Amino acid sequence: MNANRELIDALNQIEKEKDISKDILLEALENSLVAACKNNFGRADNIKVNIDRDTGKVNVYAMKEVVEEVTDPVMQISLAQAKMKDINAELEDFISVEVTPKNFGRIAAQKAKQVVVQKIREEERKVLYQQYSSKERDIVTGIVQRYVGNNVSINLGKVDAILNENEQIRGEIFRPTDRIKLYVLEVKDTPKGPRVLVSRTHPELVKRLFEAEVTEIQDGTVEIMSIAREAGSRTKMAVWSNNPNVDAVGACVGLNGARVNTIVYELRDEKIDIINWSDDPAQLIENALSPAKVVSVMVDEQEKSARVIVPDYQLSLAIGKEGQNARLAAKLTGYKIDIKSESQYVEY
Repeated sequence: MNANRELIDALNQIEKEKDISKDILLEALENSLVAACKNNFGRADNIKVNIDRDTGKVNVYAMKEVVEEVTDPVMQISLAQAKMKDINAELEDFISVEVTPKNFGRIAAQKAKQVVVQKIREEERKVLYQQYSSKERDIVTGIVQRYVGNNVSINLGKVDAILNENEQIRGEIFRPTDRIKLYVLEVKDTPKGPRVLVSRTHPELVKRLFEAEVTEIQDGTVEIMSIAREAGSRTKMAVWSNNPNVDAVGACVGLNGARVNTIVYELRDEKIDIINWSDDPAQLIENALSPAKVVSVMVDEQEKSARVIVPDYQLSLAIGKEGQNARLAAKLTGYKIDIKSESQYVEY
């Protein structure tokens, strides 16, 4: 069996095993061989390489202009020589002339290996990129590999992801082989393969974890309407039930807190407040300030602001440590919230 036939058989096998088109590989090889022709002809502007799809035979052709006097043998052919190849040839015609070099079979064989290996890598990289780009804005499970400076390399199976320092929960320490959940921020296509950027701090991570854990969210009975998060410390999440017989908060908390505790454990004891969503801004703001009790809420919908009155003994709870409870409630509702105690309001 000659080398040309072996090439075709090898490409047929690759097409079958790797699902990479034989024609794509042959086309890439032809283009590569055109470049190789520059060594023989000085330039390859008018050169075309053809590989027979069945036999693998390689032929090189040059398109030459028919002229009276040849000044550039690479680009031109005399009328007399042209007539020997095509009796109908006329001056200023362009005809195809076979110019296959004697050693071209060996060159083609060398190039074939390089091109096929490169093309397989390209196609495999493309498949990997498509596979992981479909996971953008979703959660994945990864295995911690190692720290690279302050960033963490995470193995996702066929590719490694980068957990940048600013996407890590402050104080969270990882050990090699730890299994962790991550939110996929972005997948970039690079010459070395897909570059996957992930996060542990994004609010959508919490949302996706609940979607995976709570069947009522999966089937659309319960919806997550809004979420606000200070990663590693606390998250507030507003939920709504489309079925009056299903308690949205209860569904997310689970029996004896089983569902929410699974997520709290995954997030290394981050506190999660789950509240009922309301289309009434005043009611929503009251719910959002939970666990603090509220006396009244006065809303200015145009200004997207609200004044909230709480009992004196609930003021610090409503505001929260370093203002966190009020801050998250404002993020969750989209309202600027001014909290006063009853005695402050009377004085005011």
